[in-house]
Amino acid sequence: MKIAIIGQSAFGAEVFKLLQSKGYEIVGVFTISDKGGKEDILAQAAAAANVPVFKYARWRVKNQVIPEIFEEYKSLGAELNVLPFCSQFIPMEIINYPKHQSIVYHPSILPRHRGASAINWTLIHGDEIGGFSIFWADDGLDTGPVLLTREVKIEPDDTLNSLYKRFLFPEGVKAMGEAVDQIAAGSAPKLVQPAEGATYDPKMTAELAKIDWATTGATAVQLHNFIRGCDRVPGAWALVNGERVSLFGSRLVPAGQLPTAAAPNPGQDLLIEGYADGGRKPPLTHADGLLLFGLDGNCVSVATARLEASGKTVPAKQLGLSPDQAAAGVSNLTDAESAMKPELQRIWRGILAREGDLPDDLDFFKAGAGSMDVTRLVEEIKNSIQVSLSNEEVYMATTLGELFALIVQRSRAGADGAGSFQYDAVRLQANGMEVAFPRQAFINNRFVDAASSKTSPTVNPFTEEVICEVAFCGKADVDAAVAAASAAFHSGEWGRMNARDRGRLMFRLADLMEAHKEELATIESLDSGAVYTLALKTHIGMSIDSFRYFAGWCDKIHGQTIPINHARPNRNLTLTIREPIGVCGIVTPWNYPLMMLAWKMSACLAAGNTVILKPAQVTPLTSLKFCELVARAGFPPGVVNVLPGPGAAVGQSIAEHPEVRKLGFTGSTPVGRTIMAACSANVKKCSLELGGKSPLIVFADCEFAKAVKMACNGVFFNKGENCIAAGRLFVEASIHDRFVEAVKVEIAKMRIGDPLDRATDHGPQNHRAHLDKLLEYCQRGVSEGAKLVCGGRRVAGLRGFFMEPTLFTGVQDHMHIAQEESFGPVMIISDFPDGDIDGVLSRANATEYGLASGVFTRDIYKALRVSERIHAGTVFVNTYNKTDVAAPFGGFKQSGFGKDLGEEALNEYLKTKTVTMEF
Repeated sequence: MKIAIIGQSAFGAEVFKLLQSKGYEIVGVFTISDKGGKEDILAQAAAAANVPVFKYARWRVKNQVIPEIFEEYKSLGAELNVLPFCSQFIPMEIINYPKHQSIVYHPSILPRHRGASAINWTLIHGDEIGGFSIFWADDGLDTGPVLLTREVKIEPDDTLNSLYKRFLFPEGVKAMGEAVDQIAAGSAPKLVQPAEGATYDPKMTAELAKIDWATTGATAVQLHNFIRGCDRVPGAWALVNGERVSLFGSRLVPAGQLPTAAAPNPGQDLLIEGYADGGRKPPLTHADGLLLFGLDGNCVSVATARLEASGKTVPAKQLGLSPDQAAAGVSNLTDAESAMKPELQRIWRGILAREGDLPDDLDFFKAGAGSMDVTRLVEEIKNSIQVSLSNEEVYMATTLGELFALIVQRSRAGADGAGSFQYDAVRLQANGMEVAFPRQAFINNRFVDAASSKTSPTVNPFTEEVICEVAFCGKADVDAAVAAASAAFHSGEWGRMNARDRGRLMFRLADLMEAHKEELATIESLDSGAVYTLALKTHIGMSIDSFRYFAGWCDKIHGQTIPINHARPNRNLTLTIREPIGVCGIVTPWNYPLMMLAWKMSACLAAGNTVILKPAQVTPLTSLKFCELVARAGFPPGVVNVLPGPGAAVGQSIAEHPEVRKLGFTGSTPVGRTIMAACSANVKKCSLELGGKSPLIVFADCEFAKAVKMACNGVFFNKGENCIAAGRLFVEASIHDRFVEAVKVEIAKMRIGDPLDRATDHGPQNHRAHLDKLLEYCQRGVSEGAKLVCGGRRVAGLRGFFMEPTLFTGVQDHMHIAQEESFGPVMIISDFPDGDIDGVLSRANATEYGLASGVFTRDIYKALRVSERIHAGTVFVNTYNKTDVAAPFGGFKQSGFGKDLGEEALNEYLKTKTVTMEF
C-alpha cells in the first residue's frame, strides 16, 4: 500500500519509520516549512530515507485548495493519507482523494474531548481515564468515524508531559502502525461518533490559562488539575506581587499531611491577585516548593515558577524573596555575607576570563571552566572568603547563585557543617563526654513529632531508668514518609543523581560516622546495653565499613549484553539494565541497632533507592542520631526516613503500603512470617534474616584452647544477643568433659557490669521482657532434664537487666532448648560418639533453622565434609563470628532468604530490565 504522511514532530518521524519497517511504500512526506533554517524532524527522517519531502506554508487560499499543490500531491499515487501529528488545515480534496482516504491521530478518547487542546482538558476536567483515538478524517476535523481507541488510567500527578511520554507517544506510534495494518487487511472499522458526551473544549490559550481562584482554583483538586492540565504550554498563571507568574510541578498534598517545616514565606508577603478571596489559608513554603490552599482547606505543592517578565524559572518556594535571599536560600543576610557575593564574582571573572555582570544562573562549566579550574576555585574561595568546600560540592552547585547559597550556609555552619542542621536535641553527660541525639521521627530531612503527638520511653538497661521519650509513630507517619521517599525517588534530586555522586555522599556519610564514632558507641551502649568497646569496634565500626564498602559499588552496578537469535535478515542486540526498585522499607532488630541499619541501608542506597526504616521500638536512638549525620552529609530530602514506633503499627503499615516496593527485615521467625504475609498482599519483594539455632561441631582433633575460646565467643558475644550465636555445641565424646571444665573456667573470668567500663566483658540484656524470657527458657531446660552447670539466673545484687552466663550439658535432641534459640548468654552442649561424622551432621541439621554453623578440626577432610553437608548460609571453620562487609550473609529454611553484605546484597535492592533492539 502506498502511503502519504502529512504531519510533523518526533511523533510523525517515529510513525514514518515504523511504517517503513513494516514494508509500506511511503511515496511522500508533507510537513511544515523550516523554522530558523532548521528542518522539522519528520522532514529529516524522510530525507535520510530518500523519500520526497514537501513543505507547504499553506494548502489553500480562500478556502480553496491550491491547484498546483493538489496536482503535485495526486502525482504521488497515494492510497492512504496518514496524519500522525498535523497542525495544518488539510483541504477535503486531499483528505478524500486516496483510495482509503485519511486517518488521523487524536490525543483524546473521542468524542469526550475534541479540539486542538483535547488532552489539556482531559487533565483539567479531572478525568480518571484518558487516551487517544485514531479516526477517519472528515470536514469536522475530529468528528469522523473512529478506527481504534486506546485508554490509560490517569495517575494523580500526571501532567501533559508525563502522560505524553509514558503513553500517548509510545502507544500512539504503535497504534498508528496497527491502524494501517487493519486498513491494508480490509478489516478497519468505521465507528460513527455519537454527538452525546462531546465537550467541544476551546483551544487552550494563554488568556484561558489564568487561574480563576473562584472556579479553576476553588478546591485543591481543581487547582491541581488546572496547573497540570496547562503544564508548560501555555502554563497556568496568576499575578504574584503584580507580576505574571506561571506555576508548574503541582502535586496534591493529602489532607492533614502538610510537609514538614511548612512555614510562611521568609521574604515579603506573597500577594496573589484573587487568591485571598473567600478566606482561604495563606501560602506556605516548605523544602520542596510552595503550598497553595483551596477553599476546602486542602492544598497543593507547586515545585517551580516561571517569571514571565524575565523568562527565568525559579523554585516556587523562592517567590517573594530578594535575589540574594533566593540565591542563599535564607533571609536576613548579614553585611559580611552580602560582601561574599562580589568577592565570589571576582574569583569567577578571573577563572573564566570574563568581564561585566555575572548572572546568578551562569553555569561555571557551561561558561568554559574545566575540571582543572575546580581546584583553583576551591582554593581561592578558601583563601579569600575563608570558607572550605570540596571539589565534589562545586560539581553539585554549578551556578553562581547555587554556589553562593552553599558558601553562605557553610559559613553559618562552621567547618564541619554542624550548624547547618538544627533540631531539639536530648543532651546527656556520659562516658566522659556530652552526647546529643534526636528523639523525633525523621521525615524529608526534618525531625518531626509523630502525627498523633504520642511518645514512648526508651530505657537504659544498665540503670533501668528512662533515657528519654521518643516519637511513637503510626500509619499516618508511614504515609508521610512514603510520600517523601517517593517524591525523592521519582522527581527529586536523588533520582537524577549520577551514581558516582551518590557514592560521594555515602563516603561523606561514612566519614561523619567515623568522626562521631565515640558518641555513636556511647549512645548504643546507653540504649542497648552493648559493651562500649564492642560497640566501638563492631556495632559502629562495621556500620562505617558497610557504608564505605557499598559507596564503592555505586558506579559499578551494570548489566550485560546477551547474544540472542537474530530475526533474519535483521539483527538483534539484547542488553540488561539493573535499576533501583524505588521506595524500600527496612525493619531492624534491637540487638545491633545501628549495624543492622547499615547492613541493609548501605546496599539499598548504593542501588539508588530511597528508604523508610523502622528501628526496634526499644533501641531507636542510634538510628535517629544517624539521621542527623545523613542531613549533615548533604543527602537530599526524602532519601532516608526513620520512624520509631511499634511493629504492629509502623512495620505492618510499611509492609502493606502499595508504594513500598521492597522490604528488608531482620528479626524473629514468627514476625518474619507476618511480614511476608503482608508483603504478599501487593506482591512486594522481601528479604528476611530470621532466627537461628546455629550448630557448632567440635572434633577431638581440634586446637583445643582456641576451640574453647572461640566457642565462648560464639555463644556469649554481645551478651548472646546475636543472630548467628552458636545455639548448640556438639562436642566429641572423648573431649566433652574436659571441654565443659574449660568453658566453666572461661565463664568465671567474665566481668559483668557497667557497659561503659572498659574492663567489662558482659553487659545487661537489652530490655526487661527479654530477660524474663531468658529466665523462662532456662527453667524449661531444667524441667526437661538438661543439666544446669552454672548460671540460669538474674545476677543478684546488681542493678540492671543482667543475666548470668549460663551453661547446660546433657541436652537431648528433643528438648526445647535444643530446638529453639535463646538469643541470650546460654551455652548448650551435647556430646556425640567419637568418629560419628554422619551422625552428628544429621543431628546438627535436624532443625528448621539454617543461618550459621561452625566446625573445629585440624582434619581438612572433616572440615570440607561438614562445610558441604551442613544446611546453613554461613559455615565457620576453626573460627566463629568472623563476618565481613564483603562476604554475603543470610540463611536457609526458617532462617529466611536473601542476603545482606557483599555484592549479592545489591541484588536485593535492584531489578533487572531486558531491552531487545532490532536493526
